[in-house]
Amino acid sequence: MILRSKIYIIVTLSLLLSCSSFMRAQQKGQYVPGQSGLNAGILPDPGFTFANLTLNYSANTLKDSNGNTVLRGSYGFWAPENIFYYVTGSKFLGAKFAPMIMLATANGSLTAPQFGVSGGGQGFADTWVQPVTLGWSLKRVDTYAAYAFVAPTGKYFPGASNNVGSGYWGNHFFTGTTAYLTKNKGTSLSLATDWEFHGQKRGTNVTPGQAFTDEWGLGQVLPLAKDFSKLLQFGVIGYDQWQVSANSGTVNGFPASLIPYYSVHAIGVQTNFILPTKGFNLFFKYEPEYSAKARPAGRTIVFGGTWTLRDPKPKTP
Repeated sequence: MILRSKIYIIVTLSLLLSCSSFMRAQQKGQYVPGQSGLNAGILPDPGFTFANLTLNYSANTLKDSNGNTVLRGSYGFWAPENIFYYVTGSKFLGAKFAPMIMLATANGSLTAPQFGVSGGGQGFADTWVQPVTLGWSLKRVDTYAAYAFVAPTGKYFPGASNNVGSGYWGNHFFTGTTAYLTKNKGTSLSLATDWEFHGQKRGTNVTPGQAFTDEWGLGQVLPLAKDFSKLLQFGVIGYDQWQVSANSGTVNGFPASLIPYYSVHAIGVQTNFILPTKGFNLFFKYEPEYSAKARPAGRTIVFGGTWTLRDPKPKTP
């Protein structure tokens, strides 16, 4: 009986330690939802485009694999992003060619949530490089396909509480599509998808599982001027993200494959102020998460603007 009791205590302690390790090892995808929404399939006009996007994520609860709250506290980050597009005037396979790079900073870890950690890391985050983007404009549809990789340029050290980067390389296969439901293109339905594959985390033997993300939006444009030089667009948007393959390696001696798959779902609103002739756009998004498993449940706020220096310059309408 004594031996059996000791075995029971050892097993119980092992399970408690493994659960604690797994809670600390909770993961999010490299792709941070909130990047897309309305007009997800529309590439900029030929020329140089600069976009500044500031994303804030905040959460007060951590969910288990069944969606139940297992921890209350605070986790969040700010991530200002500077995005540079160049869209060529010539076409390849009937498509626009549009390489892109995104440089971001952050004041917390975007991929590894840590609740209650004060004074988290801040600085340069991972770098998104999109060398190939091919976009097609059809009569009622704008769509594109792209390949991107994420370089782990952000600060990362295994087990540190001030990490900013993910600590691993990522490969991303991205699509964006906007379908126009009305002849004048005023009402649109958009969908963006990202499938990400990951490399091994630096300083560990853990490789995070693949993740799939979609972002969608249903929008309506209203003219604010008779000559359509000022437009207001508003609509409903949302995102979904799932882990779709198991982690590999070990976490504190336990198989990383035992860490539950994460998922999250959100729905919210977006509004855009557009100056078509000037190539200028301001946007705001708010997306509260209504369901999450094995990760935080919170809200995403995004705001910023884009400006396109067209080449060649458009003719006066």
